[in-house]
Amino acid sequence: MNLPKTFVLIFFLGGAGVLAWKLLDPGGGAAGNIKVPPLAASAAAGKAVFDANCAACHGRNGGGTTQGPPLIHDIYNPGHHSNDAFLRAVRMGSRQHHWKFGDMPAQPQVTDKQLAEIVSYVRALQEANGIVYRPHRM
Repeated sequence: MNLPKTFVLIFFLGGAGVLAWKLLDPGGGAAGNIKVPPLAASAAAGKAVFDANCAACHGRNGGGTTQGPPLIHDIYNPGHHSNDAFLRAVRMGSRQHHWKFGDMPAQPQVTDKQLAEIVSYVRALQEANGIVYRPHRM
């Protein structure tokens, strides 16, 4: 069968588009499936700070975007990324290491209290979505 070149080109580009979407959606579409539990006061405060400072890259409820990885992902379980790892990333920035989004810049506008609230919020979301402490083994 001799297919027109435009059909083949459209088919190829469509497949490439689907592949690119999958590669750029590190949460595997999880952003719409994230369970948000009832939040304690600290986590609720953390949600407001997260929404204002983190969601642009890390997505609504930490589900990830094309700009930054999902925090509601097992790679960020407390056994692999401790609370201190989150603190260091916000204070000093973080070099690209698990994902291909580039380096994360420091976020000096976030206070220590706000940072603790963000971590409380992210950990509450993680726990509600089955992401719990697992020892990290290299």
